[in-house]
Amino acid sequence: MSHRLQPLARTMRKNLTKQEAMLWVHLKDLRKEGHKFRKQVPFQSFILDFVCFSAKLVIELDGSQHSEMVYKHSDDLRDAELEKEEFTVLRFWNNEIDQNLEGVMMRVREHLSNVTPSEH
Repeated sequence: MSHRLQPLARTMRKNLTKQEAMLWVHLKDLRKEGHKFRKQVPFQSFILDFVCFSAKLVIELDGSQHSEMVYKHSDDLRDAELEKEEFTVLRFWNNEIDQNLEGVMMRVREHLSNVTPSEH
């Protein structure tokens, strides 16, 4: 974990976007099923939106489809590093959270159903 990113991650945890906050409420409920998510986690030179270490799952929210190209290079670098560590990345757009949070959670649960939680 990068120590220089910890203050930024702390600030980001306190200032979740509306969509991040909506998703966070549902991800916290998954603890009952053995899947503990953390929010705004420093990883190398990146900050990951949500991580479940026991399931090796990262969930990233992107602002809008129009800004995809702006962050594509950084996203590709981050995803390559996560792949080396055998993490799966699920990426959602903010409008998916706004319009179909139930569908987003179905995709998350689908992935988790194929994983046995481990301690981390």
